[in-house]
Amino acid sequence: MDIETVSKELRAQREIIDKIYVSVEKTRKYFLWTTIITVVIIVLPFIAMLFVVPMFMSTYSGLISGSALGI
Repeated sequence: MDIETVSKELRAQREIIDKIYVSVEKTRKYFLWTTIITVVIIVLPFIAMLFVVPMFMSTYSGLISGSALGI
């Protein structure tokens, strides 16, 4: 093998590696946004429900006990 052939192969490999890098970065961003959207859609409402449901139950039980007493 002469130096020119090796140099051409190295350039070709470098181009392929650059294309792979771009593809991997796009995939990484896709997974990042998928994770962020999952957290916003599933985890945050669940955490909000931990606070809203007890307040609702307290208010509801207060209404029931108030109406049961004839108030």
